[in-house]
Amino acid sequence: MMQQVQFSRFPIELCCWIGALVLLYLSNPGMHHFTLCPLENVGVDWCPGCGLGRSLTLLMHGEFAASVSMHPLGIPAFLVLVHRIYCLTKLNITAKLRYL
Repeated sequence: MMQQVQFSRFPIELCCWIGALVLLYLSNPGMHHFTLCPLENVGVDWCPGCGLGRSLTLLMHGEFAASVSMHPLGIPAFLVLVHRIYCLTKLNITAKLRYL
């Protein structure tokens, strides 16, 4: 008889996205901080994603013009993340209701 593998229903992706937005909100956009960008760590001056995190931070602090000037895709990226969090929350609630 084959055993079924039971996966955890803990919403890992949802927690990661919410945690990322909380950390970006709490960070100071004017201060340079550690980066995970491999291009910047190697020493390349230009990267298409550079400034996106600072743009999101500025956006969450209400500085819209500064956010757009930091990275033009900051606002669309924020909307995509909020939509993803909404979809994952809805999916998680629906899945829990289904198993009750």
